[in-house]
Amino acid sequence: ILEVFFELEYIDAFGITLLVMLFVAVYSSLSGLKGVAITDAVQFTIAMVGCIILAIVLLNTDKVGGISGLKEKLPAWRFEFFPDFSADSVSKGLGSAAISIGAFLTFSLVQWWASWYPGAEPGGGGYVAQRLMSTKDEKAAQNASLFFNIAHYCLRPWPWIIIGLCIIVLYPDMDDPAKGFIMSMRDYLSPGIKGLLLVAFFGAYMSTISTQLNWGSSFLTNDLYKRFIQPKESFKSEEDAQRNYVFIGRLFTLVILLISMVPTFLTKRIDDAAQFLIQSGGGIGLVLILRWFWWRISAWSEIFAILGSLVGFILGNYILKLEFPASFLFTVGFTTLVWLVGTFATQPVSKEILLEFYNRVRPIGFWSAYKTGQKSSGKFLLMFANWIISIIFAYAILFLIGKIILQEWSQAGWFGLAATISFLIYIWLSKKE
Repeated sequence: ILEVFFELEYIDAFGITLLVMLFVAVYSSLSGLKGVAITDAVQFTIAMVGCIILAIVLLNTDKVGGISGLKEKLPAWRFEFFPDFSADSVSKGLGSAAISIGAFLTFSLVQWWASWYPGAEPGGGGYVAQRLMSTKDEKAAQNASLFFNIAHYCLRPWPWIIIGLCIIVLYPDMDDPAKGFIMSMRDYLSPGIKGLLLVAFFGAYMSTISTQLNWGSSFLTNDLYKRFIQPKESFKSEEDAQRNYVFIGRLFTLVILLISMVPTFLTKRIDDAAQFLIQSGGGIGLVLILRWFWWRISAWSEIFAILGSLVGFILGNYILKLEFPASFLFTVGFTTLVWLVGTFATQPVSKEILLEFYNRVRPIGFWSAYKTGQKSSGKFLLMFANWIISIIFAYAILFLIGKIILQEWSQAGWFGLAATISFLIYIWLSKKE
């Protein structure tokens, strides 16, 4: 962004990025979880408003000519919502939806549960928990989680999609497509709106960094330092303990920031970071899901899964030189084998802790040995049905927004009906949980 927007050399842009990271570290360490939640909400709003304005501006340029002009200037396959499995389309790379059946099945049947990714952790995780803990009660957390997924997967992508389609028309001979978004900001926005978009990009970046810093610092302070290095009992008073933990949390924030400078410098494109995280995290997700359903899962299971996924990623991609999706499926299989062996090779969590966990959380699944106190918290089939209907609702909203933007009213009506029905079913099922 900085390279294109201000025509800076990479090293200069990197220096500015570090200053922004340092600023985020300061306000994240001072404000904690509440501050991160508040700034995230503000930054999300700025980013969404800015991207919507850019999409409208680009659509209304003479070269594009609105939605109708956009549809006239681009081939029909650019606007397809559903995958194209035809061998000719896949081999020639025709169509934005052209994908091999193997890759599609990997995305739809494996990746969503197998791969750890910040903000989309299977079975929940620190990133998700951070947001759930910002709500007032369990029901609010459930509704907030649904809203996050609607905002993240249904609302946020459409300004990007429209901007991307406009860029194809505006810059047909562009050498580096990754720079198209920034070039369109630079070339087609007035100074004030241009500044807003720049702030939107910084806001999105800062939102991600603040979450990662607060999240990582919390783990290191509570699960490492507080438990193994300086337990609460070693302090004279509760006040002394809390003061020390806050100080250590801020120190860990700075340490994480310093370490992160290395991958920040080495990563030239955000796509590279995303692809690395998804593939190197293959197989971890199953542990994160099963820990709620199976008493035998322990911290060792997660440690073996994390290490196994990294080794599997290196073996599949650099030793065996497999192509995606074979490389990803290899990592998932290798990781699963490693953590299963590691789980049974190590001691289980003590029965007292498992019983305490069961009585507090009341999970469903393989917990029969611990059902001495309270009963399980919910009905699995009811929860499963609510999950399925939430997915249907999210996809219906995603396609509804797209069809409205593309002015395809009859299909928009059908998706609107599907969204309404699925949402009413969601409310009905939620009341029964």
